[in-house]
Amino acid sequence: MVERTLPKTLPPVRTRTVAGGPEPRRLPRGPAFVAAVGAVTALMVGASAPSPFYPVLQAQIGFSAGTLTTIFGVYALTLLATLLVTGSLSDHVGRRPVLAGGFVVLAVSMLGFWHADDVTTLMVSRAVQGVAAGLLMSTVSAAAVDLEPSNRPGLAATVNSVTPMAGLALGALAAGAALDAWPHALPVVFGTLTAAYLVLAVVALALPETSPRHDGWLRSLRPHVGIPTAARKAFNRSAPALLAGWATGGLYLSLGAPLVASLGGRDHVVQGAAVTLLTGSGGLSSYLARHRSARAVTLYGTGMLALGTVLTLVTMHLGSLVGFLLAVVVAGSGFGTSFLGIMRSVTPTVGPDQRGELFSSVFVVSYLAFGLPAVAAGFAVPHLGLETTATVYGVAVAVLSGAAMLLRRFTTRD
Repeated sequence: MVERTLPKTLPPVRTRTVAGGPEPRRLPRGPAFVAAVGAVTALMVGASAPSPFYPVLQAQIGFSAGTLTTIFGVYALTLLATLLVTGSLSDHVGRRPVLAGGFVVLAVSMLGFWHADDVTTLMVSRAVQGVAAGLLMSTVSAAAVDLEPSNRPGLAATVNSVTPMAGLALGALAAGAALDAWPHALPVVFGTLTAAYLVLAVVALALPETSPRHDGWLRSLRPHVGIPTAARKAFNRSAPALLAGWATGGLYLSLGAPLVASLGGRDHVVQGAAVTLLTGSGGLSSYLARHRSARAVTLYGTGMLALGTVLTLVTMHLGSLVGFLLAVVVAGSGFGTSFLGIMRSVTPTVGPDQRGELFSSVFVVSYLAFGLPAVAAGFAVPHLGLETTATVYGVAVAVLSGAAMLLRRFTTRD
């Protein structure tokens, strides 16, 4: 491979004359950075918005708990498959076309949810959403880093940690509130998201291109997880915390709502509170910890993951809904800050031509840790029961989080 040196900051975008007339003027870098951050948030709103609807659709359409688990798994599997194939595509063809295409595909998936009246439509919609998320995740994260203001180094790593948490919290909260407020909430939520994603597809075409085209895009479509050489040390050091954090996220996103219901939470907003509190406290904690070193933030995050998960299990067995939700806040603080520490460690290690590949690897590991245990838990619940499954899953997460903290504690101090 031929190494290429790229400038740390891209030159101002100028209007060029092309066949058929002048090229449209692009957004300045400041507004473009804001647009990229908004795109990250919007992507994650759509990731959590369907969750409160699943019990309602299950009752309306009529499908088993195993089918519900399969719907969850389809999203994770198609997302991972797409990341493996297209994770570094935007490094070769540019950020704009991948972003625009990804948001169009995401809008199509929202239309599917809007009109889901059978299991097949629901399954296909979730699969299409996974493809869109796989196209967008690494690309939009890389675009935010590319467009980071030159006078605010490190800002992109923070927003790439805070905004996904905020988006997940907002999606679950808004969808739950819509279900409680309107008898026909599907068109309200998914019609709005469809329109928003089509607008974002247009906005993506107005962004300045931060990843110039170069050869090798066909070769990049071969399924692989590629960690750039410069990032391997930081990535390997961060991997245990990455696994622990997203396994914790899978615990609460897959079992949180039924656990809240079993503890007496009947409203949709209350049942969605596990996701909202987990990701909301994660986003707030990440923002508050933004000036701490990557190592300090990761140590705090993995410690709070372990503590919060243990407290969740204790309060679950005591039958305390309030205690359970407070424990989720503690775990959420760890979820957000552990991811912030990871992003702060790996983001500065590569240039623009390798960021898509790097973030693809980060999200492949994240969604393996998030999806596989959650799917296994979904299949275990009918056989072991909700409480036993949650206990086994929670103990495994607590042990993994504690091990990640100890490993980070005794590695180098950078």
